[in-house]
Amino acid sequence: MIFYFSATGNTLWAAMQLSEGTQDSMVDMAEAVRQQRYDYVLAPDERIGLCFPVHGWQLPRLVTQFLQRLHIDTSVSHYTYALVTAGDNIGLTMPLLRKLLEQKGMALQSTFSLVMPESYVGLPFMDVDPTEKEQAKIAASNSSLQAWLPRIAAREEGISEEVRGRWPWLNTKVIGRFFHRYLISDRKFRVSPDKCLHCGQCVQACPTHNMQQQDNGLPQWLHTDGCLTCFACYHHCLTHAIEFGRQTKKKGQYYFGKNTRH
Repeated sequence: MIFYFSATGNTLWAAMQLSEGTQDSMVDMAEAVRQQRYDYVLAPDERIGLCFPVHGWQLPRLVTQFLQRLHIDTSVSHYTYALVTAGDNIGLTMPLLRKLLEQKGMALQSTFSLVMPESYVGLPFMDVDPTEKEQAKIAASNSSLQAWLPRIAAREEGISEEVRGRWPWLNTKVIGRFFHRYLISDRKFRVSPDKCLHCGQCVQACPTHNMQQQDNGLPQWLHTDGCLTCFACYHHCLTHAIEFGRQTKKKGQYYFGKNTRH
């Protein structure tokens, strides 16, 4: 069983490749959290795959919430692996995940990370990748994933195919903590009424259902703790009507498949 979370499609694409290659079923963590579904029964020899994007060199808050409440019979040992996506590197995400799983009596046998197109645009120096770089990242990740699939299917242990970066401790323990404490919020999101098409696509794109469409057709953020600042709403807006303070002015948009060449 593959438990996945995806905001702009990078991880969904990877999880689908894993599902096709292993014939393992997929469970959307965001939908599971919405439905409060945390109990799962696995076959004795079933693999457990954990797939999600890295947020601020750490686990996304929703993923942590899901895994903390996940209930699986741990008296039966399952081959468990994690595959995460990031625009650059993942810092110490895997040690954090390993510690969380150990607290639940679960072991993590193998780990993988894919460098995928950048989608975080919430800081002045952050923007989406140019199309050529975006396509090159996807091609390289597809090559890596196809090489890893037989090893995952065969339940190989001890694999560590991670891009941790030059300063993993600093990124995860210092910058990551600051990011998760102060920068994950929907307070800066706003919509330009003159640009909005009232199509509701941004509301549909929000993986945590932290938005609603008002009677006047404009989107509204709910200002709960549900927002992950994943920018799915921003990236899926057809007219670039959504902004995040001043940080997203003149920046690009990305979701998996947006710039696919046919």
